[in-house]
Amino acid sequence: MWTRHHKKRKLGRLVLPAITVAFLSYFSYHSIHGDFGLNAMEAFERQRVERQSRLDVLVRQRRMLEKEVALLSDGSLERDMLDERARYALNMSRVEEIIIFH
Repeated sequence: MWTRHHKKRKLGRLVLPAITVAFLSYFSYHSIHGDFGLNAMEAFERQRVERQSRLDVLVRQRRMLEKEVALLSDGSLERDMLDERARYALNMSRVEEIIIFH
């Protein structure tokens, strides 16, 4: 009975390590430079901080406006507030007044 003996090739031993290196290289690169990698995470964090600061400004403005609305509409109408808003809306003032808009 004849048997065939295959000679082991040197190239065959390098196929699995080469595939492994390619696989690890691909995922390593994309974990740093990909859409959800480390660089993108830093950009997301910068954007979050910027938007949080803008949100803080808007929240302060809203609280101020809510306070003014409460002074105008809670039954105890503040005459000074009403007078100020009426003059601002009508663009009118008295002769002796100096108006500074901010």
